[in-house]
Amino acid sequence: MSDDPDPCSSSALPRISIAVTVLDPDWPLVLPAVEDLARRAAAAAVAVSGATARALAARDAEISLVLADDATLRRYNRDYRGIDRPTNVLAFAAAEAPPGGGGGPETEGPLLLGDVLLARETLAREAGEQGKRPADHLCHLVVHGVLHLLGQDHQSEGEAQIMERLEAAALGRLGVADPYAAGVASAGTSAGTFRVCG
Repeated sequence: MSDDPDPCSSSALPRISIAVTVLDPDWPLVLPAVEDLARRAAAAAVAVSGATARALAARDAEISLVLADDATLRRYNRDYRGIDRPTNVLAFAAAEAPPGGGGGPETEGPLLLGDVLLARETLAREAGEQGKRPADHLCHLVVHGVLHLLGQDHQSEGEAQIMERLEAAALGRLGVADPYAAGVASAGTSAGTFRVCG
C-alpha cells in the first residue's frame, strides 16, 4: 500500500492522505498508471467538497481506495446489500467500514474517512458499453465513491443534483467531460454505488 498526501490540500484543509491498495494485479493492464489516476480523482473530490471535507476531517484524515476485482465486490455487495452480483464501486464510510477497517474517530492518528472499492472487470465492461475511456470511468467512480465518504448521497432528487454538480466539478479538474451533460454517455454509477448506512 502506498500513502501520498492529497495534492489539493491547503492550509485551510487538514491533510487528507489517499492510500491505494491494488488487490487485483490485472488493474495495470486496463490502466497502466491506475494508482496515480485514482489518487488524483480522490483528491479532486476532496477539493470540490470544501466545507464538507473540513467538517468531517477536523484532524488529519485518510481515504482508502481499494482496486479489486468482480469477485471481491460481488462478496461485499452480497454481504452488505443482499445483491449477489458484482458492482462497479462500493463506498464504506469509516463508521460502517467492514471489520478490520479500523481508524475510526475513537482511535489516535489520522481519521479514516472510509474505503472505496472498485471492480476492474465491471469498470472495463461498463466503459466499453458506454463508449467511455476506462480512465474517465475510473475517475468518475472514484469521485462518486469519495463524495459518499464525505457525506454526499443521492437518495433524493435534491441530493442527487448536488452530488452530480460536485462530481462534474471534480471531473472538470481532471479534464473529464461532465457525465451528466447532454450528449455524454450514460453515467452508470447510481445503481452500482452503495454507501453503507447505519
